Amino acid sequence: MSEFLRVFVQLFVTALWLLVIGRVLLSWVNPRFEGPVARFLYDTTEPLLAPIRRVLPSTGMFDLSALVLLLALGVLLRVVLYL
Repeated sequence: MSEFLRVFVQLFVTALWLLVIGRVLLSWVNPRFEGPVARFLYDTTEPLLAPIRRVLPSTGMFDLSALVLLLALGVLLRVVLYL
């Protein structure tokens, strides 16, 4: 794998990871995602979280899709680091 591609994937995965963390933290304060920053976080992360949410069993009021996505992004980042 070329060095450029490796660094690009690392930055992209890290940016996605930070966006998901931002969404999780913001959902505790602003659960309706009102405002431009909240809307941006919701719009950029929802296409990644919705398919995971459909596959996971219902856990009541807890949404574990963000945790699953963060774990998958962490594994992807580790795989890219060791290539």
